[in-house]
Amino acid sequence: MHPGIHAAATPDKAAYIMASSGQVITYSELNDTSNRGAQLFRSLGLGLGDNIAIYMENNAAYLQICWAAHRAGLYYTCISSYLTAEEVAFIVADCEAKVFITSQAKEDVAGELTNLMPGVETHLMVGGTIAGYQSYDHETARQPSAPIADEYEGSDMLYSSGTTGRPKGIKLPIDGAPLGTQRSPIDVLGTVYGANETSIYLSPAPLYHAAPLRFNMGMLKKGGTCIVMERFDPENALALIEKYVVTHSQWVPTMFVRMLKMPAEAREKYDLSSLKIAIHAAAPCPVDIKRQMIDWWGPVLFEYYAGTEGNGFCAINSEQWLAHPGSVGRAMFGVVHIMDDDGVEQSTRNPGTIYFSDGPEFTYHNDPERTAESRNDKGWSTLGDVGYQDEEGYLYLTDRQSFMIISGGVNIYPQEIENLLVGHPKIMDVAVVGVPDPDFGEAVKAVVQPVDPNHAGSDLEAEILSYAREHLSSVKCPRSVDFEVQLPRHDNGKLYKRLIKDRYWGRHDTRIV
Repeated sequence: MHPGIHAAATPDKAAYIMASSGQVITYSELNDTSNRGAQLFRSLGLGLGDNIAIYMENNAAYLQICWAAHRAGLYYTCISSYLTAEEVAFIVADCEAKVFITSQAKEDVAGELTNLMPGVETHLMVGGTIAGYQSYDHETARQPSAPIADEYEGSDMLYSSGTTGRPKGIKLPIDGAPLGTQRSPIDVLGTVYGANETSIYLSPAPLYHAAPLRFNMGMLKKGGTCIVMERFDPENALALIEKYVVTHSQWVPTMFVRMLKMPAEAREKYDLSSLKIAIHAAAPCPVDIKRQMIDWWGPVLFEYYAGTEGNGFCAINSEQWLAHPGSVGRAMFGVVHIMDDDGVEQSTRNPGTIYFSDGPEFTYHNDPERTAESRNDKGWSTLGDVGYQDEEGYLYLTDRQSFMIISGGVNIYPQEIENLLVGHPKIMDVAVVGVPDPDFGEAVKAVVQPVDPNHAGSDLEAEILSYAREHLSSVKCPRSVDFEVQLPRHDNGKLYKRLIKDRYWGRHDTRIV
């Protein structure tokens, strides 16, 4: 299925509604605008498997552009709207985007980017223009609204930071399948979550993230209606559930925490009885938080464990979770294997690295070494997470992927931050770790060995934090700095980061709060 089919059947039905503005995009409008976008991409010479990059906040054009690229058989790389110009430029160059699309709301960063993207052939802007950019609205309006002659299934190509510190492009195959072809081994939205053309889906998160993007795209394939929040606000999210009689939604645990911290009278004033499915993932949910949510919303919480890589998928509903608290579920596709450091498969309740076999293939773009590292000698793939299975095959996570930090559902890789900070003239050595945070799960902390130990203190901390803010997006910037005379490194240069992390996590049984 795809929006063209639903536009023919129910042209005036709302495909999605922007929550703050109330702007309604009907299936007819979504079909027409995405057709015009696909026509534009073809006119610019883009063919099957070429790439566009999108750098915008949540707005009404976002899903129209994604659908234009998708039905043209293109890769569309959605980039965090919080990244700096140099961070954006790296991703645009690495994914080899020929077209870059941004919005007037991002004009400050967009202005810096015009000279940083030599490989981009066409610069487009939604909602207005600045020097160096053409109007996306004007250029698409000139195109016919008929479908292009060669409609294929495209794919997102999203970026997740790697252990080397640079973001990694996760590339799923585009093989010329006709538009509307089922690509996943299982219809997750339909089979697992019961979504159909009657569903109303609340999307409270940024569209550049994998889950919100894919769930919105999937719901539009189903013919349902999406309610897209421009920004998350806890009480507004509850109000939207009541207003639009929402049936499905997708969250990260930080959102649960914020809603639970609202005054009781605010939490209880909205009718949430329409909500059948509240999906959550992206970060492990603390057991006590999840219990409170099930007590409040009822047994409508559905958790899953998967990565942007799509190599496997585990899922669990509320009833199963109450019987297996802390679990992220059993495999729906892909087969889970727990392996020790020597490649020996582990028995139940013995932790090790989580691998999937018999799942879809993926590669890390331009990084064959990282792709190879994600496989073992049997060809099974891993996201690097550590966990164990119980006797019934339920999976439990016990540690993070390498030293990855998950703060408010956002994956943050320390190496990129360390590589920047170690270039500061007053820093001899640095380790960046995640430390417990009651609201976000983890917060970013820099542990610094100064060149001169006498400089350690609040003034240097302020200088380091200011330096980080100049070069990194806000989500990656350390929230605090601690100082050490000497970081624990072996003579071979290996940093024993676990010794540092244990100082902050010593009173927790796992790295998950």
